[in-house]
Amino acid sequence: MAYDAYLAERVERILIDGKADFYQKGMMGGLVFMVEDKMCIGIVRDKKTNEDRIMARIGEEAQSLHADRKGCRPMEFTGRPMKDFVFVYPEGFDLEEDLEFWVDLALAFNPFAKKSKGRG
Repeated sequence: MAYDAYLAERVERILIDGKADFYQKGMMGGLVFMVEDKMCIGIVRDKKTNEDRIMARIGEEAQSLHADRKGCRPMEFTGRPMKDFVFVYPEGFDLEEDLEFWVDLALAFNPFAKKSKGRG
């Protein structure tokens, strides 16, 4: 898997400090932090720019409110933005308080997020 291990440690530390019950899962060539068995926040490399970015599940309302925040971009795979998710590029999480902002938003939305249907 190709992702920044130091960034993963930073996210993990914030989750631990926030007393979140989480586990890590390799997904989409990156790393996802699962909270209550739901995708909460992850790290995935942009294949075009080779930058590590975070993928945050923050909900539609927060997507709209924070779309103009530094480093925030719609999460698109098929040309259409995915509901509830954003990508945040390094300029949006280099500072610890910025990374904490995105992790906190993802944790705040997590109780309202739907679990994906299990396979098998």
